[in-house]
Amino acid sequence: MKIQLPPDYLAYVASGGSDAALTNDEPGYFQLWDLGEIESINAEYKVPDYAPGYLGFGSDGCGEMLAFDRTGAVFKIPFVGMHPDVAENIADSWQEIEKRITDNEGA
Repeated sequence: MKIQLPPDYLAYVASGGSDAALTNDEPGYFQLWDLGEIESINAEYKVPDYAPGYLGFGSDGCGEMLAFDRTGAVFKIPFVGMHPDVAENIADSWQEIEKRITDNEGA
């Protein structure tokens, strides 16, 4: 089963939400990948091979990928040493991350 981007994330992007921002909790900062590049970036990083069950969609700017699981929960996974066992759950949904945004870096 292919992992889909959650509806709340797609709504955020469609509304013109910032693609880079600071947050007042995890992840602290995020940089979102362009929707049209998510599939190719996941293939380039071999996410299906190294972190099956996750779909990367951005970065925390400090060496960790931001990824969704099948439920839409948000995880941080190191780019180096990528493996499902090291995935750290940081939110149950994108909506939780969105509520943490304190400053839009791209604005």
